[in-house]
Amino acid sequence: MRFLLALYAGPDQVMTVTSGIASVIGVLLVFWNKVVAAFFRIIGKSPRPADPASGSQNDTPKNPS
Repeated sequence: MRFLLALYAGPDQVMTVTSGIASVIGVLLVFWNKVVAAFFRIIGKSPRPADPASGSQNDTPKNPS
């Protein structure tokens, strides 16, 4: 039973760890495009371009009349 008590992590310990993890994830999300670009640069591949057949958001809307 004493071994289990040694594994107890109180809120003061858990909140510190989770706050650090949240900070790292937040920084990654802010710079997500640069993180992905660096990843592809490291592995030596370029990301696949979007499929032109699927349509892009830059298409002009068609006039229904």
